[in-house]
Amino acid sequence: MRLTRFFQIFHTFLYFRLVALIPSSRLPLSIKVLTLLFFWYPKTSATQTKSENLRLALEHLGPVWIKFGQMLSTRKDLLSEELSFELSKLQDNVPPFESAIAERTICEALGLKSLTDLFIDFDSTPLASASIAQVHVAKIRVDRLSGGVPDNDTNSDDVSYTNVAVKVIRPGISKQINADVALMGFMAKVVEFVLKDAKRLRPVEVVEEYKKTILCELNLVQEAANGIQLRRNFESSDDLYIPEIYSDYCRQNVLVMERIYGIPVSDIAQLTAQGADLKKLAERGVRVFFTQVFRDSFFHADMHPGNIFISKENPTDPKYIGIDFGIIGTLNSEDKRYLAENFVAFFNRDYLKVAELHVQSGWVPSHVNVEQFEMAIRAVCEPIFNKPLEDISFAQVLIGLFDTARQFEMEVQPQLVLLQKTLLYVEGLGRQLYPQLDLWETAKPFLENWVNEQMGFKAFLKNSKQNLPYWLEKLPLVPDLVFGSLQSINDLPKIKQDVISQYKTMQQQQQRFFKQLCLFSISAISVLLISLFADVAHDHRWFLVDGLMFILMVVSGWKLRK
Repeated sequence: MRLTRFFQIFHTFLYFRLVALIPSSRLPLSIKVLTLLFFWYPKTSATQTKSENLRLALEHLGPVWIKFGQMLSTRKDLLSEELSFELSKLQDNVPPFESAIAERTICEALGLKSLTDLFIDFDSTPLASASIAQVHVAKIRVDRLSGGVPDNDTNSDDVSYTNVAVKVIRPGISKQINADVALMGFMAKVVEFVLKDAKRLRPVEVVEEYKKTILCELNLVQEAANGIQLRRNFESSDDLYIPEIYSDYCRQNVLVMERIYGIPVSDIAQLTAQGADLKKLAERGVRVFFTQVFRDSFFHADMHPGNIFISKENPTDPKYIGIDFGIIGTLNSEDKRYLAENFVAFFNRDYLKVAELHVQSGWVPSHVNVEQFEMAIRAVCEPIFNKPLEDISFAQVLIGLFDTARQFEMEVQPQLVLLQKTLLYVEGLGRQLYPQLDLWETAKPFLENWVNEQMGFKAFLKNSKQNLPYWLEKLPLVPDLVFGSLQSINDLPKIKQDVISQYKTMQQQQQRFFKQLCLFSISAISVLLISLFADVAHDHRWFLVDGLMFILMVVSGWKLRK
């Protein structure tokens, strides 16, 4: 399977003329030779642009590669306008699969004889088609949403309906994803073995982390649970709305949720036409991201434009609508604290603090010279921060830092890969809405408040309040623990004497063992040599000596065994 998939990728690379994307001056000699050798290979029309060929190649390779293209599409500061526009078509213009297959899948998953048993006005034409699933719209009776069975005699005029979106997994997609991820894992192992510097990047662990992430998208029950949690986290929020998930009708390959009506976040023209405050919208997006990461430790990690909409209500106070919760990121408290402190230090241009935090967190080995690391970070960041606001990109900072990190043995942190990718999404979306977005100044107050809440007197009171029930539960045990500790202190001289006695005994045993080992070795060698000499000399007296040495060897061996 891996070999077959490798040849498919090789075919795609040649057929869609992807070698043209690499500047000739940077093209390795091996690739140039390979191109010449395969001049006869069939290729797509030369009239298609390079950007179009890349989009078609990613669609041809499937969801793993499509998602890579989706991430790139948000980075207008790194890609040309033409390439960014072309890759943005990957977000919702993936060709759909047959509706008959989708309808059959839904019926089998929900145990329906026909779609009309549950839905009315089921639209066989997909509303959207993405890399892993496609979405159909329908109506469902409100009295069915709680899982109840409706009264068939109820007058249809008295029955109310609600609009829903039904998400269906593409057939056979699991097999394709597993094949791609297996190939990526194999390639990662080869790279780690061949390239000396690759071990620091931990490619195998990164692929494993990515595998867990993308496989989560195939389980719509997990996605439903993620959506329910996100909705609970932002239930009373003015920044983000999460549609309701109807969990009674969610299965591993089918998900039913409230249908939302909004403007795609990438449709700047429509947002402008309705008078949306784009500056507030861009800043609100940054706030939503940092709230998810630092308040909830539970963040939407697939925030490309195809998954983000803007409510049409109240354009002057715009509200985000989020969908597609298959990829969710989490951080533990240690990483979250170090990350927040790193961000604040960056915002304040305190590069020594950044370097120290990297060492304290274990992201950089402790033997690294912190002062040299600080100077390297400063050399990367200062030229960027001195540019005009609209030219500063967090992506450029990250890329520069990763390049610098190679000199200081910084290892890739798999648990932070999703966070890094999502932050790039957020900045890309924000810059699309409002090119002058100052990510640093927007996030700085939020992060400073969060750090202050985690440390200091308020944090002490909060933690004390949380731990008070546990402390009260253990309070009756305190006297026994104190008495036991004092008793242990009182017994220390005796314990010390016992330890010394045990140490002396162990030394004597080791000496006896060594003596018996020497005696056994000498007697064994003697038995061998005397046996050979007695055979040559034919002297029976030597056989007697040999027997005595053999007895000595057996006795010493028995003592040695004991």
